[in-house]
Amino acid sequence: MGYNVAEKIISSHLVNGSMTTGREISLRVDSTLVHDLSGLLAYIGFESLDIPSIVVSKPYTFLDHNLISTDHQSMDGHVFIRSAAKKYGSFLSLAGNGICHSLYYSRFGVPGTLLIGADSHCSTAGALGMLGIGLGGLDITVIMSGEPYCMKMPPILNIHLTGILPKGCCAKDIILTILNKISVKGGIGKIIEYNGDGVLGLTVPQRATIANMGAETGAISSVFPSDQRVREFLESQDRMECFNQLLADGECCYSEILEIDLGTVCPMAAMPSMPDNAAPVSALSDIRVNQVYIGSCANGSYTDIARAAKVLEGKRVHPDVALLVSPGTRQVFQMLLRDGYIKMMVDAGARILECGCGPCIGLGQAPPTDGVSVRTSNRNYIGRSGTKSAQVYLTGTETAAATAVTGFLTQACQVVGLDVLEQVSEPTKYIIDDSMVQAFTHDPTVGLIKGPGIKPMPVAGRLDKDIDATVILKTGDGITTDDIIPPSAEVLALRANIPALSEYLFNNLDCGFSQRARTLGNSIVVGGENYGQGSSREHAAIAPMFLGVKAVLAKSISRIHRSNLINYGILPMTFTNPCEYNYIEQGDELSIINVPKQLETQSILLENKTGKRAITATIVLSERERNILLAGGLLPYIRAKRHEGMWSSNEPVRKDY
Repeated sequence: MGYNVAEKIISSHLVNGSMTTGREISLRVDSTLVHDLSGLLAYIGFESLDIPSIVVSKPYTFLDHNLISTDHQSMDGHVFIRSAAKKYGSFLSLAGNGICHSLYYSRFGVPGTLLIGADSHCSTAGALGMLGIGLGGLDITVIMSGEPYCMKMPPILNIHLTGILPKGCCAKDIILTILNKISVKGGIGKIIEYNGDGVLGLTVPQRATIANMGAETGAISSVFPSDQRVREFLESQDRMECFNQLLADGECCYSEILEIDLGTVCPMAAMPSMPDNAAPVSALSDIRVNQVYIGSCANGSYTDIARAAKVLEGKRVHPDVALLVSPGTRQVFQMLLRDGYIKMMVDAGARILECGCGPCIGLGQAPPTDGVSVRTSNRNYIGRSGTKSAQVYLTGTETAAATAVTGFLTQACQVVGLDVLEQVSEPTKYIIDDSMVQAFTHDPTVGLIKGPGIKPMPVAGRLDKDIDATVILKTGDGITTDDIIPPSAEVLALRANIPALSEYLFNNLDCGFSQRARTLGNSIVVGGENYGQGSSREHAAIAPMFLGVKAVLAKSISRIHRSNLINYGILPMTFTNPCEYNYIEQGDELSIINVPKQLETQSILLENKTGKRAITATIVLSERERNILLAGGLLPYIRAKRHEGMWSSNEPVRKDY
């Protein structure tokens, strides 16, 4: 029996284990990715391991997320990260060069390789026929230091695309259609692999949009074949030497198959406040809009923005609408400038922002109170835009541009002839200018430069034998890491200062959480389905640990957040019987006796002293994960391994820069 694309990549990187679904495997990692938010703790953690240099072959560091400097803290973070890249040896993409995911697949990615990055949207790299997997920053610390990546062999969901995308539709409409079918939980624990005749009609940037938002299904990663389209794209980027064909074998198998006829796709919009809450734009009427944002790593490509410009050409943005545009990379910006598309947008009344994440993650350009914002980004959670009361709709760039003209949620066909959009095509040659990427080999003479807001990483002590704790908060379903750590310029600037950051924990849900946590000492958070979904933001785990949260007990916990909880010594437990969620209330006193022993059975018995009843939880752990929890988190676990001479190898052979 043959292999599919995901299995081919996994098999070529296998260090330990067998490719049996559900079994733990270890994989050799080709490259890592951190940025100016996730990289702060990743490099603080790396320093604490006292390792002289990064060992993984191709480490990349990007200054692209936190580009707003309301005071010294954001730029202090940039200075620290730059000094760490120089000291330990990493490629560094400077501020203004573009968004990490867009830059990675355009300039650095190689078909058939494995990227592990500290950001949930590392799945974007799957557009090239490679695996990109997002984790928390501390996981990347350990991988950069030479450890392989460990995970359970996942099932592979095949999404089989047939037909041709109709005029006026885009890749965003495809992935919103998929999300509407399988939901934000449909990809949990799986890798999504795309194939079928419909794939041949999709360019690499279109595939990147789909792979990017695979993260919104909860998937571990998304992958496309490396085929003629990938060859054409790499040739346009003057990187033909990186191409290698990677296709699924004809007799390969998948755990499940979903058929999508692209001919049935129509312009879609994800309604507030989940990416899977999608409907045809034609079914949504009379939605008055205050703001339109075109850009992000989901829809910041040349073709995305050029098609939006064609919608705007010769027209004016509605006077009640603020239109914001940010190309995904400086390369794309240069191309759009050269070809006149930026002029079309500026003439129409658009405001051009720098090439970065910005509005997508709530760093600048927040909508007004109770405002409606139509965005081409990938998430529309409550508060994600920076305004808790705002209503955010997600669309493709054509719909967004048409909406900016009319002031109402509008299909492009109501503003422009669809044949006009077809005049835009993917460039055959891109402008090549990597002058804003610096390649550092490690230099032990470089000192780390730490501003006053860059504090040491808090580390939990060894796991308590017995836990007596209060239920500090009980949440509903779908709690995101944005709900746990609010996305805003004020808060995100504190990501290297956990004591200060922890003051904002759960602020959008419960503004008294932090004070109550300090008073209680030990506490437990109870959640519903898919607790911790969304961003890889590990601060949603380290800040609760800092304030004494000992465990999370939920109906289900998202993959990355579960990993982050383990990394910081917090028990990630799920209800064995979800109905027992109803038997716990905020303020209840819970007790767990002999926790280390119970971890061996993977079944945890909790006593609700307040409710006078026993509750059973499940905690399925690999031996490695159990040992991490016993040690009090990933850093003390790795330190102990090094001390005991049990350090494993990721085949740490650095290539010449």
